[in-house]
Amino acid sequence: MKTLLTALLLMTLAGCSSGLRIDRSHPSANQDNRIQFVVVHYTNASLERSLALLTHGEVSSHYLIGDGPAKVYQLVDENRRAWHAGESQWEGRTWLNSTSIGIEIVNPGFTDTPNGRIWYPYSEAQVQALIALLKDIVKRNGINPRHVIGHSDIAPLRKLDPGPLFPWKRLADAGLSVWPEANAVARQQMFFAANPPSIAWYQQQLARFGYAIEQTGELDVATRHVIAAFQMRFRPQRFDGTPDAQTAAMLQVLNSQR
Repeated sequence: MKTLLTALLLMTLAGCSSGLRIDRSHPSANQDNRIQFVVVHYTNASLERSLALLTHGEVSSHYLIGDGPAKVYQLVDENRRAWHAGESQWEGRTWLNSTSIGIEIVNPGFTDTPNGRIWYPYSEAQVQALIALLKDIVKRNGINPRHVIGHSDIAPLRKLDPGPLFPWKRLADAGLSVWPEANAVARQQMFFAANPPSIAWYQQQLARFGYAIEQTGELDVATRHVIAAFQMRFRPQRFDGTPDAQTAAMLQVLNSQR
């Protein structure tokens, strides 16, 4: 008898749980995609080591692009959160793991030598694979090209990837990122050479572009790091964190292109 009563109770509970009916005929217009950003990184490790770290370490990414060949690996489903951004901020949004897709590219990053720092280029195959992958991700998720960003953009005080040899201009030409219009930069550079802006102006404009930067009005260490991150992306030939007319011009033009 006890067994029979238990069976009847379980059947009753099962019926209750399966009887839930949800009306989905009134979808709200006030919504958008959870994925707002794509963050690009280099691994600073070999393919074998990168796969081990990203699948069994403390970090992860949605995609990994190998080297020789530039095979694309999906390591985390896009509907799930990967641990690639860490403490981060862009356009006022913090902890971007929850709102971004992370792409790691196998690349050594850099080596410091007695003659200076040596950065390693990305292969043409890796660039082509990245562009194809980004086109797919951006289209499916409706991501603004301004929101394809680097790890050094969202964490400029602690990260350098994807580095000065990353092909941001190639991505912009493919409609996958932003780039300042050259003639407009030349005109603005002449103006700023004669009228240097204040540090407060740089901080305001960098914040408008998306960087997390404290508005101190002083050329402090943090401000230099943010300026250097901006320069590394848009003027990789020199990214010393020193404000100058060309940097101001690029910043002004990019913000006017919004």
